[in-house]
Amino acid sequence: MITLYGINNCDTVKKAQKWLNANNINYVFHDFKKQGISEELLSQFVSNKPWSELLNKRSTTFRQLPEEIKNNLTDEVMFNAVLEQPTLLKRPLLDTNNELHLGFKEAQYQELF
Repeated sequence: MITLYGINNCDTVKKAQKWLNANNINYVFHDFKKQGISEELLSQFVSNKPWSELLNKRSTTFRQLPEEIKNNLTDEVMFNAVLEQPTLLKRPLLDTNNELHLGFKEAQYQELF
């Protein structure tokens, strides 16, 4: 099963959804704002990709974090911060049978499918 993770109002997520739909790729959409993120799911993400790739440091959510968190980006601190605010993750996250792909580029999706 293919799962697309993100938030509904993200333009990049919308582009990924549009591409998947246009190419008749069946997927499930998991909206972080509506459905949140579990410890188990976040652990799965972290086991597939390092924080340096998963964390969206350009996001408004990241910029609004307290300085003590931004200056102390340990695994534990980031894990807890993302559990509270899943929009800290880059979007979209595409899970294709436990292989995680970050962001959306049409060429990347064409190669995957």
